[in-house]
Amino acid sequence: MIIQKDYWPKLPLDQWQNTYETLHLWSQIVGKIRLSQMPWINHSWHVPFYVTARGLTTSLIPYGPRAFEIDFDFADHRLHIATSGGERRSFCLKPMSVAEFYRKIMRALDELDIEVRIWPMPVEIPDPVQSFPENEDQASYNPEAVGRFWRALLQMHRVFTAFRAHFIGKVSPVHFFWGAFDLSVTRFSGLTAPKHPGGAPNCADWVMEEAYSHEVSSAGFWPGAGLGEAAFYAYAYPEPKGFSDYSVRPEAAYYHRELGEFILPYEAVRTAGEPDTVLFDFLQSTYEAAADLAGWDRNALERKADPRMGETL
Repeated sequence: MIIQKDYWPKLPLDQWQNTYETLHLWSQIVGKIRLSQMPWINHSWHVPFYVTARGLTTSLIPYGPRAFEIDFDFADHRLHIATSGGERRSFCLKPMSVAEFYRKIMRALDELDIEVRIWPMPVEIPDPVQSFPENEDQASYNPEAVGRFWRALLQMHRVFTAFRAHFIGKVSPVHFFWGAFDLSVTRFSGLTAPKHPGGAPNCADWVMEEAYSHEVSSAGFWPGAGLGEAAFYAYAYPEPKGFSDYSVRPEAAYYHRELGEFILPYEAVRTAGEPDTVLFDFLQSTYEAAADLAGWDRNALERKADPRMGETL
């Protein structure tokens, strides 16, 4: 008998925080390379990564008549760059500084005749003092911890995708934003929203304004930034009256008033008898809080049957 919780690894932040912080900055370098070449897609959907059977990928990046992609392989712990012309470059993911990672990936791109320029400062991180080429201080990489993180993402991606399938209105892919280092999925009511106030650290306000141009119910996962532990989150923009007091599931979930979001500790999911069910309940009940209180047309936006059933095809 397969026990759901056997597939959800432990993610104690204190055992890999230095690695997590280094990997976050590495991911921003790769993400900014993608950003430099992609046309703008609504709500910044042109910038995230996607979970793969081995780690995270940029997916295909256009480069004139050519194309390339960059993959974090968390199974073999390598970074891979592949081009549409068949060229490849790769290097080992191991303890190295942010500056060394920056030099290695830029050198590899040069060898592939791919010229890119990025703004070399971290984003969505409070008070960064070093650019990527200058950061020789953060240099941790624990492959075992990164492997556990990736295996957790695989489980989350599966549940998030099942949740996404129940919505037939506008809904984002399940994608990984390297700015805040979070996996997320977002549903839209179809109605425009008030202008967002911005305020994300080292991120232009207009980016946030465009990202939240329409009403959303969004949920996702952080490895631990700002909370001291890995956790799932859910929020609505604009937040409807009564949202913070709405009764959501499971009992371990709570409303974090400083963040303005519902929080569910990852450990409460991992240790549950049926983690998938517990996480799905959190996603569904927080969505219901947003949709019901804001008056979304749920009959028009939601799928009524399992999409795999023939009568819905």
